[in-house]
Amino acid sequence: MFGLEKKPKEPFEFDLESELHKDPSKAKALAKEVEERIGKLKTLLRQGADNDDFDEYGVLLHAYAALQRVLKRVIEKKKK
Repeated sequence: MFGLEKKPKEPFEFDLESELHKDPSKAKALAKEVEERIGKLKTLLRQGADNDDFDEYGVLLHAYAALQRVLKRVIEKKKK
């Protein structure tokens, strides 16, 4: 109570992150696929799109970037 609770000793881990720790080859394959999709989205955004599509592509790009950060974190953790 009032900040005196026991704090978790392990850092937060996403569900996807724990699954990828079990199968590192899946993490590398997923990272490659995410990189390809980010490239396609950037190409679409550079070419220009309708306003509705442009906003959706931007949201997707941010989501893939977040996924890419998690994947890099998993792959780097495996190397250590």
